[in-house]
Order: sequence, then structure tokens, then C-alpha cells
Amino acid sequence: MTWSHAVRRSSIAGVAFAAIALGACSNSLAPFEPEVASATDNFQLQATNVKAVTKTFTYAWVNNGTSATVNHSTVTTAGVAQLTIRDAGGTVVYDKALVPSLSEPTTSGTAGNWTIQLRLTGFSGTLNYRVQKR
Repeated sequence: MTWSHAVRRSSIAGVAFAAIALGACSNSLAPFEPEVASATDNFQLQATNVKAVTKTFTYAWVNNGTSATVNHSTVTTAGVAQLTIRDAGGTVVYDKALVPSLSEPTTSGTAGNWTIQLRLTGFSGTLNYRVQKR
């Protein structure tokens, strides 16, 4: 199957948000109504009642700082949700499974265009995490 992407941008209080809707494809998050907001220095993803998804999702994020704080609030009923964050130079600054409650910093990296990768393996549950410039 192919991806169908819809990107909607709006400006709220001077902050640009991108809402990404993933179209019909096996193991997409679309049936679970994901909310993805990627503003400069602030990234957030939430999807509820996810059922048995195995897929890797990669998002671009601009971090003007050299580190970030990662806030977990994910409930896993099956499988694993692994979060990997790379700085502008491609160096891994964070790599951990999402858990119900955790707030911790990434290691220091290079400011600029970072990459946030979410790897789901047989994941069921509710995804909720935020990454903010530190």
C-alpha cells in the first residue's frame, strides 16, 4: 500500500504547528487519530487506543538548543515503543523505551535540525511524549 500524507499548518500565537495525518497503509497510526505538533524547540506526539502496530515513524524537529528534555506519559499494554533522538549532526542523544512517567534530559548535541524516531514493535496502548529544548 502507499502512504497518503496530509499536512496542515496553522499559526497560533506566532507558533507554527504541523499536523500530520497518515493515510491508509498497514500498521499506520491513522486509525488511532494521532496528534503530532512539531514547533521550533517543542515536539509532541499523542495517539490513543493504538492496537498491534509495528512500524517506524521519523519526524524532523528544529532544536535551537544543544539538549532537550524528554517527557514520557505512555501506557503500554503490549509490545514496545522505542524513542530515538538524533541531533543535527546525526549523533544519537537519546534512546529509550517510552514509559508511563519519566522526565529526563538528552545528552548534549548539535543545535539545528534534529530527528525524532519512534519505533513501534507490536505496540498497543496510548502514546504520549514531548521533547522540548532545554
